[in-house]
Amino acid sequence: MSAPPSIGHVHLRVADLERAVAFYRDILGFPVTARYGDQAAFLGAGGYHHHIGLNTWDSKGGTPPPHGHTGLYHAAFLYPDREALGTVVRRVLDAGISLDGAADHGVSEAIYLRDPEGNGVELYRDRAPEDWPRDREGHLAMYNRPLDVAALVAEAP
Repeated sequence: MSAPPSIGHVHLRVADLERAVAFYRDILGFPVTARYGDQAAFLGAGGYHHHIGLNTWDSKGGTPPPHGHTGLYHAAFLYPDREALGTVVRRVLDAGISLDGAADHGVSEAIYLRDPEGNGVELYRDRAPEDWPRDREGHLAMYNRPLDVAALVAEAP
């Protein structure tokens, strides 16, 4: 049996490549793995060639799509544990980036914000599967409760 498919990367059109690289590299923590001059950059983690592609091929100086139109809702970035999530959220807040929301889903803890281009971004960590909420029949019982962001950040080193 072959392995199931997985998500490989997200590739975004951006208006300002350097601004986008600074956000994904300096704030979210993805190192640049490759560049194509001043038109495109690729960022990855853990030695992977790229989780994020950024380019200005059709969008240099462009504007975000209007609210209420189709397109990307958000790209989600999985951090390995609560400590790592708290650390990146602290960097987000220290950079003056406002949060759109924060939720405890039972299976995960998630923070929602916008990148410099207006794209939705989710930063999250999963709980161990044995800690996931289940109903009486053993089915997954996710929920949507407020997440205490201050406590998350306070617990980070």
